[in-house]
Amino acid sequence: MKLTIDSLNMVEATLGLPEQIEKAAKQALQISELPDHEDIQNVVVLGMGGSGIAGDVMVAAAGPLMPVPVTVCKDYGAPAFVDSTTLVFAISFSGNTEETLEAATEAYEDGARMVAVTSGGELAKLASQWSVPLVEVPRTIPQPRAAIGALSIPPLVILEKVGLFAGSSRWIELCIEQLIARRAEIDSDDGICNRVAAKIGGGIPLIYGADSIGQVAGLRWKNQINENAKLLSFTATYPELCHNELAGWGQLGDVSRQLFTLINLRNPEEHPQIARRVDLVTQILGEVTAGSAEVFGQGEGELSQLFDLMFVGDIVSLLLAQAHGVDPGPIPVLVDLKEELAKPTAE
Repeated sequence: MKLTIDSLNMVEATLGLPEQIEKAAKQALQISELPDHEDIQNVVVLGMGGSGIAGDVMVAAAGPLMPVPVTVCKDYGAPAFVDSTTLVFAISFSGNTEETLEAATEAYEDGARMVAVTSGGELAKLASQWSVPLVEVPRTIPQPRAAIGALSIPPLVILEKVGLFAGSSRWIELCIEQLIARRAEIDSDDGICNRVAAKIGGGIPLIYGADSIGQVAGLRWKNQINENAKLLSFTATYPELCHNELAGWGQLGDVSRQLFTLINLRNPEEHPQIARRVDLVTQILGEVTAGSAEVFGQGEGELSQLFDLMFVGDIVSLLLAQAHGVDPGPIPVLVDLKEELAKPTAE
């Protein structure tokens, strides 16, 4: 796979996901001075954007198997319940994400057991100052969104070391195997990535995910299409969308069928009623969208299926960038926004 414009080598970074996960898992095994599971009553993940989705991965892939609840916080503050029985993962690729820094400081002051995941910046300085475990993310990764493995896998390994997510290492091995298998078929003209990208074409993808896995994968697809392809994309989740969003389609059918393509993200273990809902919604939206496609997450276990869906979405976003002649790496509008926010406000 090769793009005409790719100044930050996003293709190379994306295709290297299996190796990135393997390296991150091995690195996290070296982390020490962790609390005992008997001392932890809840887990909180702090992060934004490409870093914050690591928390969503934890909720979808590990949450159902954990004996304590997991909360993802994408804001300036930590949840009010955070205390000495809380294990907090502060995740920031750059180490300078202002929301995460403020929330992490609050959590530390509330007595939480902290783990920092970052490539450096202020978060790394705070981890050293606080004497808390630090997972160092490789600085060679070009963008936070290309570091999904390096950011989300270490917390899963650490949860296993603490005693809160048994079998994490095996699930990670199976995930790597599935990603390698998926990567082998990417360049096939009739492969799922090329077929879905062609289906979307110049339109706006409507990403509907099934269950918690589909919800996280749908968010990843949306964000990657936004940032890599610089295109609008929208997402919603079954079964919730059947109770609200579905009612919003139909009034502007003449317009929407020229713009939107429905992409259903599914998994083999989805509830039978979810499968029925997907079929019925696809039939209903067939009247008001340009068409539809579906992608099934493959592999053994929730982690494999989730990463498989996200990996396909990453590739689709790069193919859309190529089709629209844009460079997938730089995101100037977001950089400009951060720079404006960093300026002192007028008195």
